[in-house]
Amino acid sequence: MSSKNIEKPWAGRFTAPTDRFVEEFTESVSYDQRLAHYDIMGSIAHVNMLGKVSIISKKESAQIIRGLKKIAKDIKNGNFKWLAALEDVHMNIETALVADIGDVGKKLHTGRSRNDQIATDIRLYCRDEIDLICKQIDAVLNALLTLADDHVGTIMPGFTHLQSAQPVTFGHHQLAWAEMLMRDRSRLHDCRKRLNLLPLGSAALAGTSYPIDRNMVAKELDFDGITQNSLDSVSDRDFAIELTASASVIMMHLSRFSEELVIWMSQASGFIDIGDAWCTGSSIMPQKKNPDIPELIRGKTGRVYGDLMALLTLMKAQPLAYNRDNQEDKESLFDAIDTVKMSLIAYAGLIPTITVNHETMYRAAASGFSTATDLADYLVVKGLTFRDAHEVVGKIVQFAIQHDKNLSEIILSELQQFSKLIKDDVYMILEVEGSVSARDHIGGTAPKQVKAAIKRLRKKINK
Repeated sequence: MSSKNIEKPWAGRFTAPTDRFVEEFTESVSYDQRLAHYDIMGSIAHVNMLGKVSIISKKESAQIIRGLKKIAKDIKNGNFKWLAALEDVHMNIETALVADIGDVGKKLHTGRSRNDQIATDIRLYCRDEIDLICKQIDAVLNALLTLADDHVGTIMPGFTHLQSAQPVTFGHHQLAWAEMLMRDRSRLHDCRKRLNLLPLGSAALAGTSYPIDRNMVAKELDFDGITQNSLDSVSDRDFAIELTASASVIMMHLSRFSEELVIWMSQASGFIDIGDAWCTGSSIMPQKKNPDIPELIRGKTGRVYGDLMALLTLMKAQPLAYNRDNQEDKESLFDAIDTVKMSLIAYAGLIPTITVNHETMYRAAASGFSTATDLADYLVVKGLTFRDAHEVVGKIVQFAIQHDKNLSEIILSELQQFSKLIKDDVYMILEVEGSVSARDHIGGTAPKQVKAAIKRLRKKINK
């Protein structure tokens, strides 16, 4: 089909052909053709309903469905020619249908508008993408849980303000990221429930005078129900904004994870290494091994935030009902989804290549006075108030700094200069192993609790 002299389906009102610049400026088919599968899916359900309620004949319905399936096959095989002159995915498919089966193809659009058509397409698309993203989150979760299981007892320093705070296990640390991803997964499930309502049948903005059966279409397309207000149905994109907001939170979590991996892999830290296949080098410094994947994901996070802000800004001043502004919703939505999916795929592949430098982590945990809080708790058990214990331990830490010792290296007589309550049993809690094992409650870092948490999370993922 040539793009020259193409008659637009809406051309009856106009006395001059569309200017070439206007065609180029207003087209969306260059990116919304990604929705072709969902557009045809919705059209088949719509025309099937039209035939069953006798708005068109069953013969016509069957003929149109055959034509749509043929177009779907052509698109899948790369044999369909998309034309910018036909503006969007809907008009390209409908025009091809009419060219193939004749005037009966013009009955496809009975009782609907492109407004409720695109609202349906995007919901169908988002629904599938949510399902896929959830599967990818599960892949990252499984990788994290395997890594955590391998390092249930591997001791590292826990940080606040990037200062050594208290010893934790590396396995416990990985479970923190797993919990974040579990909430991300839950947010997506909630978003899916809200968007899984059929807007088709709302037509342009006021509904249709044809005796359509919206529930029939909803059932065929596996929606949970139908939208309740035609104006709202065709004009709002809050479901797309909610999905992009969920994507932004996922990227925020992945970016925080990325930040830690970059720090941990640095020579200054030396806590971990990432497999060579998941790193890159320098064009000038031959010794370099760069954690580019985490750095790129950290950078791409801002891109997804931008997509969210673009969608919020797009919608903020639109009067009811549909406005052409909404053509601009797709590229931001598509970009956010694509970026999240690629980032999750990257982490599912990268995490299994992480190797942990046990000794380096242990030395860091043992050398940063990370058991100071345990010593304060010990004194409280012996009878001091916590504030007094805090002061005593602060002085002991100052003594350790002056004498270049770890807390566990200070001899008993030296410790007793600060409090006679300290006995030789104190060394059980000054060692990092004792500190970690003492946190033996749900949510704590004790190896026993980490193992139990891994088991609970695996059960949730497999539900």
